[in-house]
Amino acid sequence: MNWVRLLLGGLLSCVAGVDLAFAQQYNLKRFRIASGGGKSTNASYTVSGTIGQQDSGAPMKGGNYSLTGGFWSVIAVVQTPGAPLLSVQPASNNMVVISWPVSSRIFALQQNSALGTTNWVDMPAAPVVVNGQNQVIVLPSLGNSFYRLKSP
Repeated sequence: MNWVRLLLGGLLSCVAGVDLAFAQQYNLKRFRIASGGGKSTNASYTVSGTIGQQDSGAPMKGGNYSLTGGFWSVIAVVQTPGAPLLSVQPASNNMVVISWPVSSRIFALQQNSALGTTNWVDMPAAPVVVNGQNQVIVLPSLGNSFYRLKSP
């Protein structure tokens, strides 16, 4: 009779433990995330951000989710048909080197912050020739920056 009670008691405690395991919720501890502005939503989630200094450190994680604070931006080149290939390389002191072959001096380097607009502006810095490449050194600004070559 005692072994039946022990068996039933063990079974009941196992079943109670299973219920507790399924009842757990996802929880991300509250941290300050000040790294952008705006709101993104879809059918299930909403994420809001503020403008300010980003928090450093590892991402916040909970369950299957992860959130990383910081400023996200894009520096990209846009290939103009018939123009030489542009190259973007990181340089020291957070600078970026944009280069293209010397044989293409008839092209001017232009910049824009959005691809969907026609506000392309000639870069004020004249290219410097280094190892057969026209080079322009750029300090990236916050946000997106797109570059292209335009024939005058």
